[in-house]
Amino acid sequence: MIKEQGQSIQNVSESMSIGQTAIRRWLTQYGAEQSGQPGIGKPLTAEQQRIRQLEAENLQLRQDVTILKKGLGLLCPRNEMMHQLIVQLQKEAIPVQSSCRILDVSRSGFYASQRRSIKPVVCKETVHLKALFMASHQSYGSRRLVTAMAGEGFQIGRYKVRSLMRKAALKPVWKRKFVHTTDSKHDLPIAANVLNRQFNPTAPNLAYVSDITYIRTGAGWLYLATVLDLYARKVVGWAMAPSMPAKLVCDALNMAIQQRQPAPGLVVHSDRGSQYASELYQDLLAQHGFVCSMSRKGNCWDNAVAERFFLNLKMERVWQRQYANHAEAKADITDYIVGFYNCKRINSALGNLSPAVYERKMAVREPIVVSEIT
Repeated sequence: MIKEQGQSIQNVSESMSIGQTAIRRWLTQYGAEQSGQPGIGKPLTAEQQRIRQLEAENLQLRQDVTILKKGLGLLCPRNEMMHQLIVQLQKEAIPVQSSCRILDVSRSGFYASQRRSIKPVVCKETVHLKALFMASHQSYGSRRLVTAMAGEGFQIGRYKVRSLMRKAALKPVWKRKFVHTTDSKHDLPIAANVLNRQFNPTAPNLAYVSDITYIRTGAGWLYLATVLDLYARKVVGWAMAPSMPAKLVCDALNMAIQQRQPAPGLVVHSDRGSQYASELYQDLLAQHGFVCSMSRKGNCWDNAVAERFFLNLKMERVWQRQYANHAEAKADITDYIVGFYNCKRINSALGNLSPAVYERKMAVREPIVVSEIT
């Protein structure tokens, strides 16, 4: 109004004896009223009141958040506590993004901690792997476990089996020991090496191998003589005694004869030990028309299959036990031969089958892939 009349604030103040500050305040208020803003005699609308209320609440929230952040900074809480708080806020339907923003926490760090806290799920593969490993008396390595798992319906590779074994802490307990048991320093007749390392006969009861080993017990040494049919690597005869006379090897061969009823012409191979060169043993061979075969002097490879069986027996059973007496050792070794080696133990030379299963399958002429001696 003053401007419309061309009057200055100073002229109006002097003519009306009113302070210039009051005039300026009136002009400001007048301009606000003209632009729709509240003024004297014009109350705030409902919308304006709501806007002012929201602005005040927003200001209060900003102040509260500032106080909260400063307080958290002074307390220096561990990340684990912050992550637990975010989990609790999730239960209150507060998004993780909002919680992390307000608490000044990295979302990637929160999700990483959640992944670490998830307990590992025991898979079926691990359960079956442990069961098969224990069933082998903690003797199977990754190769045989792959085959055993395939038999359970799990088609997994060797490297995965090795990884599962490491995670489950499955490690075969093997200790290598050796004691020389063959006494070839004698004047008894020695037979030629008829077998000549032909370890894969085409039918059962064509070639046997025999050998003697020792077993440590709390009551002294126990000696074990075995007879294996090379066709299926099956133990067909065995005998145990606290000493190793010729009768020990004869008892093992007699068991094989009773069980298998081999025909004359069977090749029975052994080392040059005095027990095998003895008159008692040679008479038994002659009585049944068997052919005696002996390894060359100092050459253990000529009887590798029998040597390998003894190594497996000791690694997989004997060296994991402490036998108190001979009876305990006899019972456990018999259980290994009858209950595990012959009927269950996987042999790669038999197409990853046990000796008993191999014989049954070959009896019906099912094709089997045969590899080298294990």
